Amino acid sequence: MAANLSKKSLRSPLAEARGLGSAKHGTEHWWHQRVTAIALVPLTIWFVFGVIRHLGADHAAFVAWMKSPFSAVMMALTAAVTFHHAQSGLQVVIEDYVHNELAKVLSILAVKFVCYALAAACVFSVLKISFGA
Repeated sequence: MAANLSKKSLRSPLAEARGLGSAKHGTEHWWHQRVTAIALVPLTIWFVFGVIRHLGADHAAFVAWMKSPFSAVMMALTAAVTFHHAQSGLQVVIEDYVHNELAKVLSILAVKFVCYALAAACVFSVLKISFGA
């Protein structure tokens, strides 16, 4: 009976997996989620403290803060990373729970469009404030 077993049948199924997941991009997607989550920690702390510092301040004081090159870059990074992280997380949820292929593809495209459009609007707003246009 043991002679009937081939070497391949004794191998672990993990031996054939190459970290690609069922959609062939699972590991990369997982790493992107973790990297953006880690990047959001200092960005969110900076954002919260910056906003708290300006509680009760007038509009001119907030605009003056946003005109600082450091603040403008940090705000643009916060917006871009936040929406990229949100899009990536929502894509995973859609891939896991939407089973109709057409609905899945359309949902992912809609989420990507909305998240990147909102990120672009935020970055544009930061640039507009920063350059005073």
